[in-house]
Amino acid sequence: MKNRKLLTAAAAAAAGALALSACAGPGPVNSSAINEQKVATVSWNQPFYSYNGESSSGNNVTNNNVIYMTNEQAGYYNNELKLTPNPKFATYEKVSDNPLKVKITLADTATWSDGVPVTASDVVLSWAAHSTNFNNHQVQTDDDGNVKSQNTGSQVYFNSADTGFALIKDFPEIGDNNKSVTFTYSKPYVDWEVNAARVTVGLPAHIVAKKALGTADPTAASQALMDAFQKKDNAALSKISNTWNTAFDMVNMPADKDLVVSNGPYTISDLKENQFITLKKNPNYKGDHVPSIDTVTIRFVTEAQANVTALQNGEVLVAQPQSTSDILKQLQGLSNVNVATSQGATYEHVDVVFNNGGPFDPASYGGDAAKALKVRQAFLTSVPRQSIVDNIVKPLNPDATIRNSLAVVPGSPNYNDAVASNGMESTYGGGDTAKAKKLLQEAGVTNPTVRFLYDNTNTRRQQEFTYIRDAAKAAGFTVVDKGSKDWSTMLPNNKQYDASLFGWQSTSTGVAESDATFRTKGQNNYGGYSSAKVDGLLNELQVATDPAKQKTILQDVEKQLVADAFSLPIFQFPEITASSNKLENVSSIALSPTYFWNFWEWKLK
Repeated sequence: MKNRKLLTAAAAAAAGALALSACAGPGPVNSSAINEQKVATVSWNQPFYSYNGESSSGNNVTNNNVIYMTNEQAGYYNNELKLTPNPKFATYEKVSDNPLKVKITLADTATWSDGVPVTASDVVLSWAAHSTNFNNHQVQTDDDGNVKSQNTGSQVYFNSADTGFALIKDFPEIGDNNKSVTFTYSKPYVDWEVNAARVTVGLPAHIVAKKALGTADPTAASQALMDAFQKKDNAALSKISNTWNTAFDMVNMPADKDLVVSNGPYTISDLKENQFITLKKNPNYKGDHVPSIDTVTIRFVTEAQANVTALQNGEVLVAQPQSTSDILKQLQGLSNVNVATSQGATYEHVDVVFNNGGPFDPASYGGDAAKALKVRQAFLTSVPRQSIVDNIVKPLNPDATIRNSLAVVPGSPNYNDAVASNGMESTYGGGDTAKAKKLLQEAGVTNPTVRFLYDNTNTRRQQEFTYIRDAAKAAGFTVVDKGSKDWSTMLPNNKQYDASLFGWQSTSTGVAESDATFRTKGQNNYGGYSSAKVDGLLNELQVATDPAKQKTILQDVEKQLVADAFSLPIFQFPEITASSNKLENVSSIALSPTYFWNFWEWKLK
């Protein structure tokens, strides 16, 4: 998985270590031995839609949960959030400091589910697609943020970005009979280990090349793909990038089983749109994470109340529904269900759009950046953060407070210093309608219209939207409800909205986790924010090995983000993990993939 944040629908994969996240499916399943097969059904709150979680449009927790269970990496995070080696799949080592060189060696046991060995070509494809080094144009996306136009002729565009892999400019050294790859970085990179451990392999190179280039033999296909990158054969790379961008998007089980080839403990065996995805043991898997459960079905249960009912009826064994005080009480009242509460990996926030010709874009005011800034400040100042925390979050966590940092997690050693220095609390407070109204008057803008995107199938998000809409109206804004169940795929196309409400979920402990969210044209920078100062600071952070220096740089980044009215965090998610006592060893970690992190240790009673 990429060093990036993931979109979450519950709150809301490597460009920055953040991810998007937002749970119905087959009927009740006797999660026990059926024909000597052990089966279990669990729940997630958003439907699966892409097997390429490394693309910009597929960068979502719901996709990456499945990919985590079906594909291996050189390392994973354990319950203490320590990066843990996975040597039966791959190892990594730093072989040189100056220049920084990192060698990834694939284990002989690393095999795709169709029997083809995992080789250097798979690592090369992952690097090349993430690096942006081979892109020579920009494709168009549709209203849902999916790639619409195809690369033609010599046009190459991979719909992804990773700040670490972008530092690897030269084609890597291939060795050990095509089982190792040595990357040379153009400059030191603070999160090289996260990159190596968690971005080892993505899609199978032999399948991508087969679909793109028409080469059926796996060895020849992999070599053809490798040659295309090494020689920068843009005609071939154009076809390869088209396949990589779109061929692995799916909402139903594809007829072409090549599209679900995996190298991990499970393979996808069934998928029904908006209902469920079923995973079965991979017979060719030779790693350390052999699961005891033969078949796992993940039901897509989007409503919190439906998750409670599904647990009560034995239709699912695990769920992480949207947290409300009522849901928590209902879950705690269920017999034979274990309920754990914690501070989750996700934080809620409001973003504004800088470059869509809307109310926050200087272009709407003849290029007057100061006027657009005042309008952004007015809108963010109106957000009633304290009311949202008091009325929605505190019933679950009486100690809940407003989150006042975009880059540092509450409770971490540097959080208080970050809040003390970034100016967010004094600038925006908990929501101030009178101050917001004054700022809007100072801008000389009357009744600006803000199209607001959020997940309108999520009860808590509906409540938050109501608070935000009413407060903004009192300050002088007109807020248009653009809520949609397709909010996550709409995010990349910011022509459709002016502000958004969702959550970022961390996927790693990397220092440069938020790079792709704050950087100009970063993969997670959906609002089109651009600051030369912030970009320069992020460049410094990439090579900063001194923790004190890292802290100072992040503080300077946040000061600028606050000054530019970039975004506003609201709260850290309270998380509920409810599991039946029929399933042992279920726990959740404060990183994606939350309760899926140790699926191979799950045991049915």
